[in-house]
Amino acid sequence: MKKVYLSDAGPKVSPAIYGFWRWEKEDKKMDEIVHFCLDKGINTFDHSDRYGEYTAEKTFGELLAKKSIQRSDIVLFSKCGVNIPSPARPDIRVAHVNTSAAHITASVENSLRNLQTDYLDVFLLDQLDPLSDIETTALALEKLKSSGKVKNIGVSNFSVYQHQLLVSFLNIPVVSNHIDLNLLNTSALDNGIVDYIKQKYMRPLAVSPLAGGRIEHGTDEQALKLRKKLNEMATKYDSNIESVAVAWLIKLGALPLIGTLEEKRIQNIVDAFAIEMDHQDWYELYNTTKPTQAVLD
Repeated sequence: MKKVYLSDAGPKVSPAIYGFWRWEKEDKKMDEIVHFCLDKGINTFDHSDRYGEYTAEKTFGELLAKKSIQRSDIVLFSKCGVNIPSPARPDIRVAHVNTSAAHITASVENSLRNLQTDYLDVFLLDQLDPLSDIETTALALEKLKSSGKVKNIGVSNFSVYQHQLLVSFLNIPVVSNHIDLNLLNTSALDNGIVDYIKQKYMRPLAVSPLAGGRIEHGTDEQALKLRKKLNEMATKYDSNIESVAVAWLIKLGALPLIGTLEEKRIQNIVDAFAIEMDHQDWYELYNTTKPTQAVLD
């Protein structure tokens, strides 16, 4: 896979990115999946302090320590903000967001220890805590970047207004915004988030590009209607429905953020890059899941 710039100010990344948000605690498949991704040209990996019940980063760090992967050959993302109750974190009583300066700084230090690395290529805030002081939050991010522990700053699940708010306090660029985007959830296209990301010269990172398997296996009316159309397109492009669904995102300029633990589905996403989707086919798929009154005439 030919590497692409994440934004005008961000690092080069693989055009598909692998994330660990669906991983179970201390999953033993990580070595296998990571090397499968690398064989397919995916060298960019997305973490969070909380993934795998707060163990995924440590498991990945143990993999790095084996030296079968060179740190310089991969791009590492991590994030903090969302806190979920877990036996691993008895101090968390209720699900909440914390993007205070103290929490951000402690989380980065912990991620570096767990990942056994000196720096993160991109550190993201996962949602924005309305109780945090935005000025000190921004200052903490700038200090982390100036220290070299974080090379770039990003955000995840930010609205346009939250993105604008953070940027107004920062003297460094935001290089990424992770958003939920797939053919069964196009709200980011409809509410202006994708437009704002592009205005800031960034590529949207599409979380759940296959809608958590719903595109292929969903039984609701919307999924069934879409799947029928995707099957038609798959025949046209001599492909499969998942590859076509991801090709729709690629046509939009988005980078798919993979979460599956199945190698076949990772391969389907990789195969999507070989599809050159027709302009009108893109709109035909887009209109398929829209209410009748919203469909373009």
